[in-house]
Amino acid sequence: MAILVTGGAGYIGSVAVEHLCKQGERVVILDSLVYGHRQAVDSSIPFYEGDIGDKTIIEKIVGEHEIEACMHFSAFTSVGDSVKNPNIYYENNVVKTLKLLDVLVGGNVKRFVFSSTAAVFGEPQRIPIDETHPQNPNSPYGWSKLMVEQILHSYDTAYNLKFVALRYFNACGASDSHGEDHDPETHLIPLILFAAQGKRDSIAIFGDDYPTPDGTAIRDYIHIADLSQAHLLALKHLRNGGASEFVNLGNGGGYSVREVIAAAKKITGKEIETIIAPRRAGDPSRLVADAKKAREVLGWNPQFPEIEKIIESAWKWHSLNPNGYE
Repeated sequence: MAILVTGGAGYIGSVAVEHLCKQGERVVILDSLVYGHRQAVDSSIPFYEGDIGDKTIIEKIVGEHEIEACMHFSAFTSVGDSVKNPNIYYENNVVKTLKLLDVLVGGNVKRFVFSSTAAVFGEPQRIPIDETHPQNPNSPYGWSKLMVEQILHSYDTAYNLKFVALRYFNACGASDSHGEDHDPETHLIPLILFAAQGKRDSIAIFGDDYPTPDGTAIRDYIHIADLSQAHLLALKHLRNGGASEFVNLGNGGGYSVREVIAAAKKITGKEIETIIAPRRAGDPSRLVADAKKAREVLGWNPQFPEIEKIIESAWKWHSLNPNGYE
């Protein structure tokens, strides 16, 4: 039996594959390489370059590899781009996921771990955000993930497809072998590290007048290794006959933009110039998870909650891979 990992050549998927293999699991990867990197996949792992909407290739994988479960990471994830190109996001993240699910259900694959997002909540009404918080996404990206969550709920009812939907807050950091390499890059920590490497002149702080202690927005950052561990625990939960669940993943604290920049200066030993830019539309002042359910249901306990540890791992990877996977 094997685990199908869609998007296994991407940032989060590649780390999940790394950890699955360390636990002795058989893994098969499907990735279109639109955003993933073939270099992120070990040559010993069966790899299929293809689309999650291609039923023929998924049927081939399910038939040839005795797939027992799927971890689904294949999604387009840029909030801003989803506003400009909603059709692409609904097509890739929703329509193609439906096609994937139909083949899995037809092949008697009954376990599904879904890479969801805190974007399903939209503007927070309370902090920290638990699973019962109202869901009103403010971007097509967030809506696409929420739609898949609702589809999964329906498929559980109709077809007994058991799932865990993991709602990430801010994934960051690196493992020993895999790091963050997006084109274009939009995430705060790699952008800060690019400035430390001299790849960019400065880092923009979007708004310094938020109602927070230092005026900059606060986010809940979660180390990629802790995120990956949650996926393995979700799989274990399903294998043990656990019910389908929606689960938030975060450290329950949060760091401001200025705190992240200060930590990066300390870790890198570099001066990082900042400029103040206008707030971005839709950016809330604070996004912090209540991850109590992850601890109680999955037995998840983050090992790297400190921002210094997160940045240290990312800096090590970017230093060893100054041009990313290329």
